[in-house]
Amino acid sequence: MSVTGGGAGMDRNILLRARDVSKSFGAVRVLHAVSFDVMRGEVLGILGPNGAGKTTLFNMISGDLKSSGGEIQLAGTTLGNEPPFRRCKMGIGRTYQIPRPYSGMTTFENLLVAAAFGGGRSEKESYALCARVLRECELIDKANIRAGTLTLLDRKRLELARALASDPKLLLLDEIAGGLTEEEAKALVNLVRRIRDRGVTIVWIEHVLHALMAVADRLMVLNFGEKIAEGAPAEVIALPEVQRVYMGIEA
Repeated sequence: MSVTGGGAGMDRNILLRARDVSKSFGAVRVLHAVSFDVMRGEVLGILGPNGAGKTTLFNMISGDLKSSGGEIQLAGTTLGNEPPFRRCKMGIGRTYQIPRPYSGMTTFENLLVAAAFGGGRSEKESYALCARVLRECELIDKANIRAGTLTLLDRKRLELARALASDPKLLLLDEIAGGLTEEEAKALVNLVRRIRDRGVTIVWIEHVLHALMAVADRLMVLNFGEKIAEGAPAEVIALPEVQRVYMGIEA
């Protein structure tokens, strides 16, 4: 299915729009009629217990999974059945929960692959972009080190850097702070904040709540594939239903 234009009256400030997005695997319903908007320059945090459908939603936005129903638009353009590489070139970058760099390649070579093939850039353009991303992600001194030898924090930075190497409009972060110490998570939060401050729109799934609260403009909470709350972070966290579902606290 080819990409088609968005409907009339689409707010130009909305970068990502999801309407009634659903996903089932046979008789198992993973997501049901989830709708939300993400404004340009905004950070939307997504919370929910394991199995809530968070990563499945990311996979449908990035094109790794086809939706069973509903519609997803990027900047007013319906994504339809466009494959991941096309969505990447349209401006969607993402990280995965477990970093899987090309271990035998250097940090710089990992970024070069992402910039050239993910972003569709020439070699000259790719070199300049990769150098900027290495500096931004504090990896410039690791540029010529094999990715397989990096620490967990630097592998997380590299995972983020590879997503940035395609120069995305929309950045999907999937539990990027998981497994880090408090100080390491703080360093990563500062990096995400800098990326936000230069105008990249971010949707961030995270179980490290204090990391998410430090950056997110809004929170959306999923449970059993349905949206149960959305709004300002402090207000969402204070809701009895969210505390019961996410934190195990009975009202």
